[in-house]
Amino acid sequence: MHIEHVAMFVNDLEKTREFFVKYFNAISNEKYHNKETGFSSYFLSFDDGARLEIMNKPDLSDREKQLVETGYIHIAFRLGSKEAVDVLTDRLKRDGYPVVSGPRTTGDGYYESCIMGDEGNQIEITV
Repeated sequence: MHIEHVAMFVNDLEKTREFFVKYFNAISNEKYHNKETGFSSYFLSFDDGARLEIMNKPDLSDREKQLVETGYIHIAFRLGSKEAVDVLTDRLKRDGYPVVSGPRTTGDGYYESCIMGDEGNQIEITV
């Protein structure tokens, strides 16, 4: 079995698209827009074939996100080395994205950091 894609609604579709293209080398398709419903989306593809659909539509409900709550909590990207994790974490921090944790080795042996991306969405960066 293979997860086909993960999707998330966002307020600023273009800014979110640029974030994933700039920092995670995503390749974006052309924007889809349904004129009748106002729904718009992009599919972002990553090197290993994973895909993220970012979506927007009128009248989205938005709530403050918590670091610890039920439901999907973060998206994780594997970079391949501790050095790559350190470099990207530092770059994101310099560009104003809050670092939630790390870089560090967790109790179960993962080397990772977590940052808050656009709109408070948590992103894990790991080896």
